[in-house]
Amino acid sequence: MGDETPGGRLFARRRRANVYGGRQHRHEVKVSPEEEGMLLRLAEAQHVTIPRLLVESTLASAAAETPTERRNAMAELFRLHRLLAAVSNNVNQMARATNATGEAQAEMSATLAAVRRTAERIDAAIDGLSLS
Repeated sequence: MGDETPGGRLFARRRRANVYGGRQHRHEVKVSPEEEGMLLRLAEAQHVTIPRLLVESTLASAAAETPTERRNAMAELFRLHRLLAAVSNNVNQMARATNATGEAQAEMSATLAAVRRTAERIDAAIDGLSLS
């Protein structure tokens, strides 16, 4: 009985519970009227205040990918795509020369090493996307 809040609202608090020493930091966020409407609807649907909604949703999605992180990952994948296209062009040229002369080109090992490095970068970029 002593742990319950008045009115039986133990699990239905709109505000977050107090913390020892209080909350030392404050953040102000300005939103457009459309954003305010969305925030009000979301907060009301979850029966919480807008500040609580913002804090909980942000902290809950801290491990999730942000739009900026996604944009950066996409830019890296496009860079890797262009690099792979350039390297594959070199491989094609060397294969053509090797087929014509019957001798392996001197640059073949360096080019194939570049292919391996590019493939490793692609694997790392994909791993980075899957972790977020």
